[in-house]
Amino acid sequence: MKELLKKIITSLPEVKGPEQKRLSFKEKLKWTLIILTGFFILSNISLFGLSSAFENQFAQFQIILAASFGTILSLGIGPIVTASIVLQLLNGSGIVKFDTKTPEGRAFFQGVQKILAIFFIIFEAVVFVFIGSLAPSAALPPSQFVLMQWFIVFQLFLGGIIVLYMDEVINKWGFGSGISLFIAAQVSTEIFVRAFSPLSSTGTIALGAGADPVGRVWALIGAIFSRQLDTGFLALAAILATILVFVIAVYAQAMKVEIPLSFGRIRGHGIRWPLNFMYTSNIPVILIAALLANFQLLAQLVQNRAGEAGLLAFFSQKILGQFVGQVPVSGLAFYLNPPNLIQEIFIGIRSGLFPFGAVGQAAVYTFILIIGSTIFSIFWVQTSGMDARSQAEQIMASGLQVPGFRRDPRVIEQILSRYIFPLTIMGGATVGLLAATADVLGALSRGTGILLAVMIIYKLYEEIAKDHMMDMHPSLRKVIAGGK
Repeated sequence: MKELLKKIITSLPEVKGPEQKRLSFKEKLKWTLIILTGFFILSNISLFGLSSAFENQFAQFQIILAASFGTILSLGIGPIVTASIVLQLLNGSGIVKFDTKTPEGRAFFQGVQKILAIFFIIFEAVVFVFIGSLAPSAALPPSQFVLMQWFIVFQLFLGGIIVLYMDEVINKWGFGSGISLFIAAQVSTEIFVRAFSPLSSTGTIALGAGADPVGRVWALIGAIFSRQLDTGFLALAAILATILVFVIAVYAQAMKVEIPLSFGRIRGHGIRWPLNFMYTSNIPVILIAALLANFQLLAQLVQNRAGEAGLLAFFSQKILGQFVGQVPVSGLAFYLNPPNLIQEIFIGIRSGLFPFGAVGQAAVYTFILIIGSTIFSIFWVQTSGMDARSQAEQIMASGLQVPGFRRDPRVIEQILSRYIFPLTIMGGATVGLLAATADVLGALSRGTGILLAVMIIYKLYEEIAKDHMMDMHPSLRKVIAGGK
């Protein structure tokens, strides 16, 4: 089986990596901007043959999946992230073992992940079309209707493959990760629209027309002049919640533990090896958010097929949960969907009834996000080369050592182990708590998306600043290269 997978991996098209060891800042910036521009262009190309009565049933998930439903990028990064989740769960549970300690093992892991991502692209495309979420016009004759269904599946498959390889281009030629970059671009766009758009939800100019604009800044200004306290309070709460999430996320992202290291060949020279408090960054919350999104998709799929009676109907109604439009109203789906807690409390107090149900829903959602982020944080460290042993090998390869200790990878591994595992647990739990808190505060975008965007942009800033520093100080680059 392993040999068959290796043959499939070698036969798959691959983005060729750069021949030079280090890309220049300008080269990385060029490819990042090219891919981002392509992403925005593709996210505005509508699916040919899609029914004009198309209703976006998954609007709440398209931000964290960097998707634009109804376009060729309707799947977004969903298949890629889902493939990563499945492989990490299989590897972490021991059902399937990957040796991610060696370059060959990591390459095999990434190749299997690509195969699995292609499978999920096909699977999700078929599911979206045949459950009716992205269906052709019902007025078509039956034969043409089926043909158009498969043509829409082909378009979704094409878009998914393009995203898969755009992500690979960013990973090899650009800044950071394509998955993270696409999420940040999608979230930033939504925040800007939700903050400053003068249009109403129907697409008409709302300023001075008596309708509330989508932009919360304009809604707040209008409420102040018209003295509409309810509208003004909720608009202000959304703005303040967004600012609060930004501030806390930036502060937490800046926290780190620094391990002093010295160059074995150059006495008196050393650096500090940083271990961020949020050690696994935004990856765990991306994975748990994608997992919840796939569960909601499964619940809606079962509801559409369950009918009114039978075992499947019981499973849908009592366990998975039911949906009214896009909103889950029962079952697990209800508790895996964050409420707008500020709005619920405000409305409840005004009506004289405290919303205990919304508080319970928020508590369960927060608990699940914290536990899920912690588990995925542990899995990610083990499969991505961020564990103590891999970091120790990287430090040794750089010609560095811990001052006062002999130059032995086992010594460095033992010292790093004191910090990495606690940071993995605390960082994963913290990022889950921040994401859940942001989700239930009713901010300008989905709270998880805002948190992800902040962390992605902050990390991207650090990487760009580092590359710029290296470009401006070639002597520093010579010192580091001489230690390898």
